[in-house]
Amino acid sequence: MICKLGFEVRESRDINSIVTQNGEVCWKAITDCVVYTQSAQALDYQESVRLLGPVCEVIHLHLSSLTKGQFEIQYAPWLQWTSSPELFAEIFDALESLQSPAVSLSLMKLTACLERALGDVFLLIGKECPFLLRDLLASEELAQVFGLPVMNVLRVFIGSPCGLNLRNILWHGFAAPHEIPPMYCSTMVVLTAGMGQLLRNYLQQSELSWAPRPLIALPELEGGAMFPEVTQEVVSVLEEVMKKSTFILRTMLPYWEVALIKFKSHRFADCAMLLLMQLETGLRHLFATINKCPQRLLTAESTALYTTFDEILAKHLNDGEINQLPLFLGEPAMEFLWDFLNHQQGPRVRDHLSHGEINLPEFPKGITDQLLAFSTVLLLRFVEEELASVFKEKAAIQSLVHLAEDYSARFHPMSLLRKQVLSCEESIRAWPLLPLLREAEEARLEGSSEINACNSLIIKITYELYHHIPENHCVFTDLDNLPIERWPRPLRELCGIRVPTLFCPRDILEVLTVLQNIVRCCTHVSHQVAASWVRRRQQWVEKTLRSRQRQNFVRMSCSIKLLSPVLLLILLLIALELVNIPVAHGKNTDEYQQYLKVEWKECLHIDFAVCCCDLAVC
Repeated sequence: MICKLGFEVRESRDINSIVTQNGEVCWKAITDCVVYTQSAQALDYQESVRLLGPVCEVIHLHLSSLTKGQFEIQYAPWLQWTSSPELFAEIFDALESLQSPAVSLSLMKLTACLERALGDVFLLIGKECPFLLRDLLASEELAQVFGLPVMNVLRVFIGSPCGLNLRNILWHGFAAPHEIPPMYCSTMVVLTAGMGQLLRNYLQQSELSWAPRPLIALPELEGGAMFPEVTQEVVSVLEEVMKKSTFILRTMLPYWEVALIKFKSHRFADCAMLLLMQLETGLRHLFATINKCPQRLLTAESTALYTTFDEILAKHLNDGEINQLPLFLGEPAMEFLWDFLNHQQGPRVRDHLSHGEINLPEFPKGITDQLLAFSTVLLLRFVEEELASVFKEKAAIQSLVHLAEDYSARFHPMSLLRKQVLSCEESIRAWPLLPLLREAEEARLEGSSEINACNSLIIKITYELYHHIPENHCVFTDLDNLPIERWPRPLRELCGIRVPTLFCPRDILEVLTVLQNIVRCCTHVSHQVAASWVRRRQQWVEKTLRSRQRQNFVRMSCSIKLLSPVLLLILLLIALELVNIPVAHGKNTDEYQQYLKVEWKECLHIDFAVCCCDLAVC
């Protein structure tokens, strides 16, 4: 459909009947090309593409005849409604270059940008923007703003598998560079400008204010980064490996070459887009081969469910059989892909990029580094063994391979909970640094029997916990003589025990959510205690506290010595739950969650008590 159908009708169209000299789009000349079925209930996509072909061709010739200055004068004002109007000057340059990969990349960026802008228009009237582009284009809200005929034109180009489906075939890596006619990219530019004109008219008539959502800036990975910064040595190796690796289809090699060019020129978002698209292409072929289902190599056909990352990375196939790809790739590679594509608290790079949510110039280099490093290791697996050995002799590549083999999830809820526990423990560990008041120290010594009793109880509980540690992970020794300042050590060792996270069942994810709430509450208590103590002690020094406030502050200072081990015990219990989390899958889930919610409630009581203690000092 993309390569041939739009070229079947050989008809000369007058550009002046489609676009005026000042860049205004004559929509009727375009919407008249959209054909409906006999019942008028649906679009005839194939016939619409045939009739729109000459329109696209004359629009492309029109844009090709313009200088960049003329293009900006005629069209730039009408592109301001998009989240990235500066993008269209780059697209114009790409069309001028006549380089196929650049045109494909431009269409990817344009469709993402347009989807984001259409979502902003939807929110002028509607409340919750549809997640899928096809649902957004079919919405009554957009038809109210732009008119149904205009939305049907868009559906032919980007809104349905029955049409050209430009957005999906590119973002999911189905189309080779030479398979995308540049005239479709040119047409999408003019259609976007024309919609800007229609939006202006609607805003004037409705007197609504235009307030697009701000683009998001992905943070640097920091603790989520596994691979080091990509060096020139790694890039050089990847340039060689690309030419030899059977993971890459030869027709797709230009995309990989452009990805590296973009990386070298610090266009990190562009590089990431191309890498993600091509990783999906290669993994889809691997998926079809390993699972012996060659029919899944179909391109984005309207008559079949086409294979994307969602199915490629799933545990089961559509027929319920086990997906063999995870077994072939191995758990570390699967964890990396889930981290960067799927986990809700991860970067979800492909989702954010493909939906136009990211400020592209601010795209973090660190994320692109991770994708490039992972791609290098993956491609090496599909190179002849002798050649792969030569590459792996290089220190930088050897390091990447070892890191990849040892990769564990960074953004799975279990991994994030482990970080929460350690962060909370660290904040509690700072408490002993708080200097006690002389009065509080005296009171503490008087009440040392209570503190000792508390410590003794915690040691007994900890000793009981020892029997629930998995085999080969003995982290507690000589509990009777373990001083308070060393209690966090078993906690950190427990958090260092590796637990499988891939394809975590829903009931375990629900348990992790409750545990996260408990740790969040403990962290709030810890921060509140430290902040309140510093503030109140300053008031004590300045002698601005009244008599009862001074007494309450002394009690508060004493209670720190009791509260600290209690919070550490809660964290210890959670760390142990993390180590034993696979066992939780076999428990009565409802009963188990009820137990955890009681623990959460007790933490809330502690939080409330600390808050009341602070207020009592006021």
